[in-house]
Amino acid sequence: MARFIDHTLLKPFATSEDIAKLCAEAAQYRFRSVCVNGSWVSVCKELLAETDVGISAVVGFPLGASATRVKAHEAAAAVDDGATEIDMVMPIGAVLEGRYGVLMYDVSAVVRAVEGAAIVKVILETGYLDDVQKAEACRVAEAAGAHYVKTSTGFGAGGATVEDVLLMRGAVTSAIGVKASGGIRDAETAVRMLRAGANRLGTSAGVAIVSGRSSGAAPASSRGEGPEASLQY
Repeated sequence: MARFIDHTLLKPFATSEDIAKLCAEAAQYRFRSVCVNGSWVSVCKELLAETDVGISAVVGFPLGASATRVKAHEAAAAVDDGATEIDMVMPIGAVLEGRYGVLMYDVSAVVRAVEGAAIVKVILETGYLDDVQKAEACRVAEAAGAHYVKTSTGFGAGGATVEDVLLMRGAVTSAIGVKASGGIRDAETAVRMLRAGANRLGTSAGVAIVSGRSSGAAPASSRGEGPEASLQY
């Protein structure tokens, strides 16, 4: 299970001590990667230097509303600092309006910016979309060169569902992966996502999932994860 998990810490008040703990847990349990904000990538690179744990950096997070050139620059900077994977938020408003050319341009620019040095995962934020929009966004993201499509940021409306994972898996080819994230707090939920077709899981409860312990979720007011804070990424 651990090798499917991106061990995640994206809260805005994360400290150096928090990041060190995240990396120590990732090394101990051999999670696939740590997923952090860009400012922490170089720290993670140093802490994980003697491990096989990757580093995922979020881009345009959590709104997806940054200018495309800013997303591309942010992705390139994260790779320069040591990121091996980029989790970018798509331009949600454009997709809601049916402007899929904007999505194609946005994803293509980030893919080009990392020049094969990192894989790119495109976050749809499925809680804002209908099924037609989800499926078409997946197809466009794949055509633009994305390596994964991903359900949610964990900061928006809703989180990962089995139904969305099934839909997204059916919308793309076997050449790219599906990442489920948002509200995955226990092993039972994690297994359901994998069985539905997810190839990767994004969660801040990785230790609880692989150890069988309670996630011990903190009160929503203390986590700083937006109006849907009870989900936890």
